[in-house]
Amino acid sequence: MFRISKEFHFSASHRLEHLPADHQCARLHGHNYVVVVELAAPDLNADGFVRDYHELAPLKAYLDGSFDHRHLNDVLDVPSTAENLARHLFDWCRARWPETSAVRVSETPKTWAEYRP
Repeated sequence: MFRISKEFHFSASHRLEHLPADHQCARLHGHNYVVVVELAAPDLNADGFVRDYHELAPLKAYLDGSFDHRHLNDVLDVPSTAENLARHLFDWCRARWPETSAVRVSETPKTWAEYRP
């Protein structure tokens, strides 16, 4: 299996409103998010790629237009956890690139959430 990945960045605020009021994540705060999309295929295409990285540009446009410098509670229909964001972005990517195998989301340099069916 061949695997490729590409990293993207955006900044956004959120609150996890379902948590107790004294939980730090229940308060308004923000992150510099890192998103990594992974694509996998058993064979390479005629150009020798799983997929040309240039073809992933729509994900950058989507992140910039829908998430960057936004309040995630206004963007997502589910609690704005990194886990839910990873699932949302996986579904968005898989609809465009069937080779999508996973999406990882980081809120801090030491934490990652991944959705991989």
